[in-house]
Amino acid sequence: SIEAATKYFLTQSTASCLILFASTINAWQTGTWTITQMPDKLPSTLMLIALTMKMGAAPMHLWLPEVMQGTTLLTSLLISTWQKIAPMVLIFTTSNHLPSNITLMMGLLSTYLGGWGGMNQTHLRKMMAFSSIANMGWTLMTLTSEPKVSMINIMTYMLLTTPTFILLAQTSTKTLQDMTTMWTTSPTSSITLTFLLLSMAGLPPLTGFMPKLLILNELISQNMTAISIATTMASLLSLIFYLRISYLTSLLNTPSSSTSTTKWRQNMNNLKMTQMAPTAVMSTTALPTLYP
Repeated sequence: SIEAATKYFLTQSTASCLILFASTINAWQTGTWTITQMPDKLPSTLMLIALTMKMGAAPMHLWLPEVMQGTTLLTSLLISTWQKIAPMVLIFTTSNHLPSNITLMMGLLSTYLGGWGGMNQTHLRKMMAFSSIANMGWTLMTLTSEPKVSMINIMTYMLLTTPTFILLAQTSTKTLQDMTTMWTTSPTSSITLTFLLLSMAGLPPLTGFMPKLLILNELISQNMTAISIATTMASLLSLIFYLRISYLTSLLNTPSSSTSTTKWRQNMNNLKMTQMAPTAVMSTTALPTLYP
């Protein structure tokens, strides 16, 4: 945990220095400290690099899997959701001045690296970190053309990630090996986690399908059909490790009496369960209400 905290501190400090450097260059050129007025490409590009470093998007993503692996599950939840709110607000504020070509390339690179990186992982926290990287790539795809769709995507991701991490923390599940015995602690939790993972993969008719559909629709309407096809192919990489976890959770073992002694890992917490229940429902069944 000390190593993870040091990596997090150094990365966030470097990104903050880049933000101050970009703001100083913009103030030198325009005479104002307002970040909504960035006509020059140099400060806007530096601002994009700094904010994507804070959020953990490729190619400045290497710190995120290591930091999430070195922390607890609930701390990883905060890094995946709450920590991204401030840089997302800043990047949405400056979205009309960001270089579109660089943003698209970073988004496409994030989707592919997030999918490739998560395929060979056995630790769930690292797997969720690469899932976060891939989702940030989807967010960056329409950031310069339609920021509202990107906002819907990142908010939906936070809605999906919250009950997933709470379920993993409730059952003390940290590796793929632990997933095979989750049904012994709570069959309902294993079924709920399966639906949450399939929703994060973007399978219809679950909630996670809606933002991906909106992003692909926006890319095609902007005459970027080739990029939309490449992004769709990248989502198949993420689908592989999502289906891998779902298979180990609900399809590998039948819910029958176990011949070996399995520890009771579930630690009931009423506060956590009250937080998980509404978010889990919204994460799996909100598509008909969100997308008419």
